Amino acid sequence: MKTVFIVFSILLLLLSCSQDDIIQSTPHDNPEIQLEIPQDFPALNPAVSQNKPTKYGVELGEKLFHEKKFSGNNTISCASCHHQSSAFADNNAQAIGIYGRVGLRNTPPIQNLAFMKFYNWDGNKLTLESQPLVPIITHEEMNSSILEVIEKIKDDYGYKDLFQKAFGDEGITPDRIYRSIAQYEYTLISANSKYDKVKRNDGTTFTESETRGYQAFKIKCASCHSTELFTDQSFRNVGFPLNPSSEEAGRGRVTLIPADYMRFRVPSLRNAEYTAPYGSFGQFPTLKAVLDYFDNGVLDADNLDPILKANGNRIPLSEQEKEDIIAFIKTLSDRTFVGK
Repeated sequence: MKTVFIVFSILLLLLSCSQDDIIQSTPHDNPEIQLEIPQDFPALNPAVSQNKPTKYGVELGEKLFHEKKFSGNNTISCASCHHQSSAFADNNAQAIGIYGRVGLRNTPPIQNLAFMKFYNWDGNKLTLESQPLVPIITHEEMNSSILEVIEKIKDDYGYKDLFQKAFGDEGITPDRIYRSIAQYEYTLISANSKYDKVKRNDGTTFTESETRGYQAFKIKCASCHSTELFTDQSFRNVGFPLNPSSEEAGRGRVTLIPADYMRFRVPSLRNAEYTAPYGSFGQFPTLKAVLDYFDNGVLDADNLDPILKANGNRIPLSEQEKEDIIAFIKTLSDRTFVGK
């Protein structure tokens, strides 16, 4: 009789639960998203295997990427400086953050980050998961703290739902925020430019100028802008005009090694057509200005890149070569990626 009473009580409890309660208590399927690895791309950053993108992890990361509550006055999100139409750069010489404050450096594009070994101009971060805290706490960017961010979003039903779906419960933690943003950024892969189509032999062909530019590029530029990322991910001092800020030291800010002074990570040239101005603090308004500078001669330095030193501190280029190289660089534009 006691057993019958217990069973009856359980049935009454189940019947008293609303349909919503039953649905909310059901675990969500959160499948892993398989990244489409382009042919001949470098290996993935090892961190990706420890934080594989999932359906809801990426959805949460994209929502957080556009969340203005990340900033102290609720006006700046990651997307405020990383516009898709500009290959997730912003076309300002230097990043502009909260209250119009101007940052130290140019906003880098966000593309193919899953394949990068270092992040930021000076490579001070080795994983994407450790990168989001930098803009959150930086005075010139979001001027906030991760605890303040969590306090602002912790009662939002939409976030509770997504954290539940992505991580199994509603807990909002710094680690989960960083991991989900990284998962979203891992999916931002750009490999569908004209160059890629030509390489795939899909019937697309280069123009005569683009063909000449590709040949000149391989001779004059590919020493640094190599691999299918069009960067060898090295740090080099190429003699660009110096940032007047006393806070700037390039890679030397990270390593504290004098030989790394004003060395910066070689940027990828994919989608470069959309990311002007160029240089670590936007020294050059156009690609032509960059090539003119190399042609006319760069600033000398003890740690100037050996390739430049060996060529009299310059990369000699004819006007035709400049025109053709720019034509080739534009074949690296992925219009689907930038939504154009």
